[in-house]
Formats: sequence, structure tokens, C-alpha cells
Amino acid sequence: MKKIVLLLVSCLLLAGMPVVAQDSIDNQNVAQLEATTNEAESETYVEEVQPAEVVEADATDPDLEVGERLAKFWHDTGLYQFGEDWRYILMICIACLLFYLAIGRKFEPLLLLPIAFGMLLTNLPGADMFHEAIFAGGHVHWDLLKGADASITPGLLDWLYLGVKLGIYPCLIFIGVGAMTDFGPLIANPKSLILGAAAQFGIFATYFGAVAMGFLPNEAASIGIIGGADGPTSIFLTSRLAPELLGPIAVAAYSYMALVPVIQPPIMRLLTTKKERAIQMKQLRSVTKREKIIFPIVVTIIVALLLPSAAPLIGCLMLGNLLKESGVTERLNKTVQNELMNIVTIFLGITVGATATATTFLTFKTLGILLLGIIAFGFGSGMGVLIAKFMNLFLKEKINPLIGSAGVSAVPMAARVSQTVGQEENPGNFLLMHAMGPNVAGVIGSAVAAGFLLNMLG
Repeated sequence: MKKIVLLLVSCLLLAGMPVVAQDSIDNQNVAQLEATTNEAESETYVEEVQPAEVVEADATDPDLEVGERLAKFWHDTGLYQFGEDWRYILMICIACLLFYLAIGRKFEPLLLLPIAFGMLLTNLPGADMFHEAIFAGGHVHWDLLKGADASITPGLLDWLYLGVKLGIYPCLIFIGVGAMTDFGPLIANPKSLILGAAAQFGIFATYFGAVAMGFLPNEAASIGIIGGADGPTSIFLTSRLAPELLGPIAVAAYSYMALVPVIQPPIMRLLTTKKERAIQMKQLRSVTKREKIIFPIVVTIIVALLLPSAAPLIGCLMLGNLLKESGVTERLNKTVQNELMNIVTIFLGITVGATATATTFLTFKTLGILLLGIIAFGFGSGMGVLIAKFMNLFLKEKINPLIGSAGVSAVPMAARVSQTVGQEENPGNFLLMHAMGPNVAGVIGSAVAAGFLLNMLG
């Protein structure tokens, strides 16, 4: 019996061993699989997390961040950009020279000083106050002003320059000039209108000379207008015909206007004799108020009908004069002569100076403009004197040829020069009022000449 029981127990034990072994194997496989999975997940976690930890460490590196910021700061400074183009430094030196002429020598300071400051601003690298690309080709690229090009952010001077480009500032200046002008000497002595017209000869003589030197006709016309010694007219015409030359031409025009007391006397003495310079002229007749009121109206109608292109300048000039002579718009007259004139002069000067960039101003073309400009000015002054001498061949009452040089538009400086040179020969000679006739006639003449050139070439 015992043997049977032992046999049964042995059979049961043998039957249970494979089950236990299989369970043990399965448990071991599961443990290995779990270990492998955990190891793979651990490796994946390391691969995903480790780069983020490295990047974070780089981004928070204080030495690297400070170095990059300092490098960016240095590259953005104007000092760094000076090294890219040395011409910036030369243009700043030229601006400082104009400051000296305006402040130290008092040469046309009201306009020369703002022009110099505009030149300074536009040539400070990195300031980006004026962009030539916006006005390239003589046109206003409105899409660039609206931000079409992300690399160009319009600056203050870009917006202010629209007043020049659209012909607003020169016309507003002419309103002020008209309000400060007395046409009485011209009305009292109509012959002086011929002298004012004769002085415009320099404009057309220089035009043909500039064409012969290789300038395009529109450029030659803009250079020739310097001979009229009328800054606003030069700006008005150049902004329409050759805007890329506006900076050099404006600087030349106002510089030569300021140098009238230096340039004109030698020419006047060369073309006249001592006897001619000593000629005394009778006092002018008094002009009635009615004549002074009718004159600007009649001139505006005649010039606008014959030469519509000159209407903006002549119309504004005569409007300003009528505000003065009418006697019924005293408030407007004072505003035009003072507040309006001063504000527009600042805007005009700064924006004209801004066009004198290093790339535009420092060229052989600029040297040619400066040379031709002084030739135009000299021709205009000399031709006025010669025409006055020619008129004396037919006049019973002789005129002093010195007043012919005042036919250029530098009001009233040219008239004062005639007075000064005349008194050197005859202390009792008073030519100022006589010279004012050709002087104000020159203002009309230069505006008419500009309208003619604009009509022919515009």
C-alpha cells in the first residue's frame, strides 16, 4: 500500500515539474523584455532631452550673449560705417565749411546754415534720414514711402523733401519775397526792365556752354539758372528737370548769391570807366498806390498767358506783393513776411542740403557745376552793365552802367553793391533806388527764364 502511495506521489511530482519550469522561463522572459523596454525608453529619453539641455546651456551662456550684443552695437554705429566710405568724412568737412561761411562770415546765413545742417544730417552714416532711392529717376516712388521695401524706412527728411519735389517750398518762398519787394522803382523807370532782362543772358550763355561740355540739355538748363542768382527759382527748375543735381546746384546758387559783394565789383570796374561810374541820376518820380496795386495783377495775367510754365512762381511772387500793396490784408502780409517765410526757409534749406549726399556731391560733375555757375553769374552781371552802356548811346538822360549789374536776382544785395561801387567814385552818388529797378526786374526775369526752359525741356 505504501508502495502504491509513493508511486502516485512520484508521478504527480514528475507531472508538475514542466509547469513550474515553464512558468519560471516565462517569468524570466517577461523580466528581460521589461528590462529591454525600459532601457530603450531610457535611451530615447536621453536622445530627446540631451540636445535641449545643450541648447539651453548655450542660450544662457552670459559671455556669448554679451559678445554678440557688443558686436551688433559696433556694426550699427556710424563710426564703423565711416570705414566703408571715406567720402562721408569729406562731406561733413564741407558742411562745416558752410557753417563757417554762414556764421563766421555771415554769407546768406538764413539759408546757408540750414543747407549746411541738412548736408550734415544726410552724411551721418546710419542716421537714414534721407534715401535717394525714394526719389530715383526724378520721380517720387510712393510705394517705397509706404514701406514696400523692408530695407528702406522713410526718414524725416524724406517726408520734408516732398515739399521741394512737388514745387511747394519755392512757391511759398516767392510769396514771402513778393511781400518784401517794392516794385515802385521799376514802375517809375520802366527802362530798368530791359536791364533786368539783359542780366538773364548769363543763363542762356551757360546753357550752351554746359551742353558743349557734355551735359544733357535738362542738366545744362538747371546749371544755367544759377546765373539768375535766384535760389528758389534754381531749386524749382532743378527739381523738375535734374533732381539728381539739386544739391550741388542749390549750394552753388546760394553760395554765389552770398558772394555778390566779392564777385561783382571787379567785373563792374573792368567794364566801366571812372567817368561812367561817376554818372549821377535824377531822383525817381513817386509811384501812386493805384499803380502798385495794378502792377502785380497785370504782370500775372500777361506772363501766365504768354508762358504758363512760369505762372506758379510769378503768381506767388505777385500774390505776396499784392498782399503788401493792397493795404487791406496787413495780418496776412505780416504772416507771409515773418512766420511763413521763416518756417518754409528752414524746411527748404534742410531738405536741399539733404540731397548733397557723398555719392552725388563728390563727383566731377559737381566741379563742373561750380565752375559753370560762377561763369553764369559773371556773364549775367557783365551783360547788364554792357546793355546799360549800349542804352546810353541813345538816351539823353544817361544812366549809370553800374545799376545794370543789379539785374541779377540777389535782392537787395546786388543793388547795394551798385550803390557802394558808385559812391567810391562819387560820394554824392545815390544809386540804391535806381538799382532796385533792375534788381526786382531780375526776379521777374529769372522766373520767366525758368518757365521758358521748363516749357522747352520739361
